[in-house]
Amino acid sequence: MARAADELPVIDVTSLVRGEEARHDVAARIDAACRDVGFFYVVGHGVPRELREALFAESRRFFVRPEAEKARIAMTRGGRAWRGWFPVGGELTSGRPDRKEGVYFGAELHADHPLVRAGTPLHGANLFPDDMPAFRGAVLHWMDAMTTLGQALLRGMALALGLPEAALVERFTTTPLTLFRIFNYPAPPPGDDGWGVGEHTDYGFLTILAQDDAGGLEVRTRDGWIAAPPLSDAFVCNIGDMLDRVTRGLYRSTPHRVRNPSRRDRLSLPFFFDPGWDARIGPLVDASRAPADDRAQRWDGASVHDFDGTYGDYVLRKVARVFPDLHRDVL
Repeated sequence: MARAADELPVIDVTSLVRGEEARHDVAARIDAACRDVGFFYVVGHGVPRELREALFAESRRFFVRPEAEKARIAMTRGGRAWRGWFPVGGELTSGRPDRKEGVYFGAELHADHPLVRAGTPLHGANLFPDDMPAFRGAVLHWMDAMTTLGQALLRGMALALGLPEAALVERFTTTPLTLFRIFNYPAPPPGDDGWGVGEHTDYGFLTILAQDDAGGLEVRTRDGWIAAPPLSDAFVCNIGDMLDRVTRGLYRSTPHRVRNPSRRDRLSLPFFFDPGWDARIGPLVDASRAPADDRAQRWDGASVHDFDGTYGDYVLRKVARVFPDLHRDVL
């Protein structure tokens, strides 16, 4: 059982979002959190509560529908764009089916966009139910708000690392790969441990998570697993593998997992703010500042520092393990 989340800092990012002088103090707090545990809460983010409430309400409306209706926007209909709904057990983590269903979204790109014309995976149009226009509007507005917040957080991290404030944004995320997921974890049966998703790290730069009040997110620290429960009007943020690589391990991509402790469905809305598809990911921090490689401590025994290539190379290899059948059929 995970302990309480008294070790995860809560950071007010108001001055960072607004570009005020005090943003340097905020950057220092983010830096400390990324070096210590790789997870933190953010408040003062400026995302309207009304938008959050609308998105949660529309998400619940979607997931209570019969599977036949949800299947009208199944991922098999999304093609190379990798968008749409999948059923419980349709996604794998470390080879084991997750106990969740979900909908995949990304930047809304039309057929004439150069990346779509080129057949680039994970790029294209989203799939939405025809009779839920408010769902579509809430998702697209949410992704815009999360992209703005993600850029602000990256500027803060660049300041903290002693880089020019725009260094991470300009080098890696002028056209970020923005991926948004809405997950529904069904209520576990009586006597079940509530297992939902196994231990893993995220792939890219930064994950910004909104979750309902069910709880269930757990973070692995040096001292064991701790809970990261929802806080009012706060997001949970964590760093991914590519930010670990860019910082030579100063910022660790921290393993986490999900267990649904409630006796009802749980909603989780992670937004993945990642490098652009063609961005070549290399370290920006001097090698003399690098800690020891944590390969031996990772659940998969892998090192993000062995990778050499574009973010598209990295994420496609990861996605192939999450949806192996879809990867085979589509790509």
